Amino acid sequence: MKNTRISINSAFFLYRLTLLYSTTIFLAREAFRRACLSGSAQRDWSQTLNLLWLSVPLGVFWSFFLGWVWLQLLEVPNSNVVPHYGTGVVVFGLSAVVELLGEPFWVLAQAHMFVKLKVIAESLSVILKSFLTAFLVLWLPHWGLYIFSLAQLFYTAVLVLCYVIYFTKLLGSSQSAKQQTLPVSRMMDLLPSVTRGRAFVNWKEAKLTWSFFKQSFLKQILTEGERYVMTFLNVLNFGDQGVYDIVNNLGSLVARLIFQPIEESFYIFFAKVLEREKEATLQKQEDIAVAAAVLESLLKLALLAGLTITVFGFAYSQLALDIYGGTMLSSGSGPVLLRSYCLYVLLLAINGVTECFMFAAMSKEEVDRYNFTMLALSSSFLVLSYLLTRWCGSVGFILANCFNMGIRITQSLFFIHRYYRKSPHRPLAGLYLSPVLLGAFALSGGITSISEVFLCCEQGWPARLAHIAVGALCLGVTLGTAFFTETKLIHFLRTQLGVSRLTDKTT
Repeated sequence: MKNTRISINSAFFLYRLTLLYSTTIFLAREAFRRACLSGSAQRDWSQTLNLLWLSVPLGVFWSFFLGWVWLQLLEVPNSNVVPHYGTGVVVFGLSAVVELLGEPFWVLAQAHMFVKLKVIAESLSVILKSFLTAFLVLWLPHWGLYIFSLAQLFYTAVLVLCYVIYFTKLLGSSQSAKQQTLPVSRMMDLLPSVTRGRAFVNWKEAKLTWSFFKQSFLKQILTEGERYVMTFLNVLNFGDQGVYDIVNNLGSLVARLIFQPIEESFYIFFAKVLEREKEATLQKQEDIAVAAAVLESLLKLALLAGLTITVFGFAYSQLALDIYGGTMLSSGSGPVLLRSYCLYVLLLAINGVTECFMFAAMSKEEVDRYNFTMLALSSSFLVLSYLLTRWCGSVGFILANCFNMGIRITQSLFFIHRYYRKSPHRPLAGLYLSPVLLGAFALSGGITSISEVFLCCEQGWPARLAHIAVGALCLGVTLGTAFFTETKLIHFLRTQLGVSRLTDKTT
């Protein structure tokens, strides 16, 4: 019993350490990424790189400040129960700073569509981190938080090294065709530089960065708000927090693996195609048409993916949790949490697409005005999270997130509508589905819900397999209906897959 208690406590404080790391990273780099990936490719890249390097001292500041908060203002565990917590705070803060060292390389790679580099670097880092964590847990379990701290630092070091090694090899090869397209010719060009008679940074980019920086505080609250409420207000006990964390990690897998890469990639696309300071009618109409067509297809894709997860997730949440964690997860509040999270994923998917377009198209003045909206949203979200959690437990966090996403989607849709109001394009048509496809979703939801009642989850594995087969059949019918009714989306996906393969071959 004692060992179990220690593991629960360790998991809880590890949760805090990852929150420290994610907060530091987000506040230090989000604004720089958004600003430096916007605008024309004809920019002065030495000024852009100088601006990006400023994220490192900013990260050092946030690492020290938040580390002090984590050690002085929050509850520090008894060293006999959870050893090495202080060291964990230091190492997680250090790992955030190390990751920021690779920011200029990351932005340069993204701006020049080095898709394969990003996939390989992130995949390799995660795989090696997982192997190291497993090895240390098996062989040195008494190290406690040391294990996860070292694994996190190892992850960031490998990630940065992948980018450094790639660019070192690329810039060192005079035969590389890709080198000719880069704005730098040697590794020293990637370091901060001062040129007489020219500003250290592009002040237009710097002002835009400042606008996004003010917004990053508020967006971080909206993104990780429930974690801050749990961390600072202790509204849930350790057991409920553990179940919520497991469900949150499972539910967010699709968002992290599918929706987030789509949002990042198409933010770059929209930022390159659209000019921030011009209305749609004053820009190249060919670019406006392309952006509208892509946005419409992305909205349709997000809606279909989100609806699929919501409809089928409702009937298979209990089975998924039972397979993953046994009756401890599937018999309590876990299924209700995961079902609620499936609805949240639908809103998350739509919000990711609408916001990536909005933030790419907004002028600096519009970003500043939107910050006031974000301030009101952040305040109401924190209050609502606290009240709903007091009223209905951990489900309150998800309900508050759904409310938050609904408001943000509404804001983004209003912006997109205004942006294309005077043009013949209507990208918001991507949010409309054919009645036949909606009927297929409704029928699948009804059949799988009935199947869950009679076949899952106490009847044993033969009944469970039958329930899975029913779901697979309904999913096949639904996807087949989508294939024949959403021909424009299918053409878009085929085009994008072709472009991705061509890009990978040239990388």
